Amino acid sequence: MTRIDKKANRGQDRGGGKFTVGRARRATGRAPDRRERLEQHDLDRIAGLPAVAALAARAPERIERLFFVPAMQAAAAPFCRPLAEARKPYRMVEADELARIAGTKLHGGIVALARKRPERRFDPAAAAAEAATRRLLLVLDGVANPHNLGAILRTAAYFGLDRAVLSDHPEQAGPSDAAHRVAEGGLEHVTLYRARNLPAALARLKPRYRVLGAMTGHARGMADLAGDAPLALVLGNEERGLDPATLAACDERVTIPGSGRVQSLNVAAAAAILIHDILGRQPR
Repeated sequence: MTRIDKKANRGQDRGGGKFTVGRARRATGRAPDRRERLEQHDLDRIAGLPAVAALAARAPERIERLFFVPAMQAAAAPFCRPLAEARKPYRMVEADELARIAGTKLHGGIVALARKRPERRFDPAAAAAEAATRRLLLVLDGVANPHNLGAILRTAAYFGLDRAVLSDHPEQAGPSDAAHRVAEGGLEHVTLYRARNLPAALARLKPRYRVLGAMTGHARGMADLAGDAPLALVLGNEERGLDPATLAACDERVTIPGSGRVQSLNVAAAAAILIHDILGRQPR
């Protein structure tokens, strides 16, 4: 393992220069300059060992800095070696400093600062052409809570989905620090696309995809749907559900029958059940 000595804890990185992040820099007696603040703003904060490990496995070149508490030193060692070779900084810090770097106490003992992935534009024609090999397309329209987004993408990765579409709904959450943390590495396995004018995009998916709009209330259960066509599953906002225009673009409205004691499921829970049901009914 690359040796981490006391000098590192005084702000000396293993790549040859001094560094800290945000308020943590004040411990060295120097405030971050404007260029450094802009640089920090352009980096994702990936917290927790599963998320950092997935990032290191899938896109290690995106990692710019790494911070971890002493108890995570052994676990962090495989990530430190390539950073040292690339002359990128890493550092062992105490938990309170790591919380400042992560922006949360729920950091899991390790945080990577990584370059953001560029956003991809959704091409309905290209997606329709791939329907035979990607038989479920996950579409999110106004899922506002980043924790819900992270949980949904964790589910998508668990079941092997490698892409998801985010609409241009003004409330739609993006791949924030919180979403990365909750996804526990799922965001490294699921490519995100952004769709403009989702109702029009859904219309262009037909007839290769059968478009399902998830909702509460009077709608069909998955068990009532016949056929084995590729499906596009559309989930909406936590409070209001799908916009009327989006619902109108769907071929079917589906729901998860319950006891009636509560009105609905959390959107992330609903996504997990529906994805499992859809994949279970489709031919392998």
